[in-house]
Amino acid sequence: MDGSKSGEKALEFAKSRAQLIKNSKILICYVIEWSPFSFQTAEENEQRHKRREEEINLAKERILDPALSAVSGAGFTAEGIVKHGDAAEILDRIAKEHKAEQIIIGRVGAKGLKERLFGGVSGRLVATSSVPVTIIP
Repeated sequence: MDGSKSGEKALEFAKSRAQLIKNSKILICYVIEWSPFSFQTAEENEQRHKRREEEINLAKERILDPALSAVSGAGFTAEGIVKHGDAAEILDRIAKEHKAEQIIIGRVGAKGLKERLFGGVSGRLVATSSVPVTIIP
């Protein structure tokens, strides 16, 4: 989840799939992107690390907790996870750790130089994931 319409559509799709599978759990993940390839100065990186906990708390409060409440309120078993780092790497790691059968993400177009140089999250995830990836338009 990232708070976008695409993320909301991905969650709706995940819920529709979870209805078909008994004893399933929906893991709702929010990854705060940070990359060592972001070309920041040492001082900027130091400040970014100091803000890490604040960013995680804001992500939980604004995005994850409302999504968890809605999903749990609709009768699904759900868990929320917020991490800080490279989204493609983290989503794959979470899938492995939780023995997930699928990753469902919303499609987001390239936003800038970083995406053009290193590829977007969905493209990198499809190329490297250890489980099937469904991309919701």
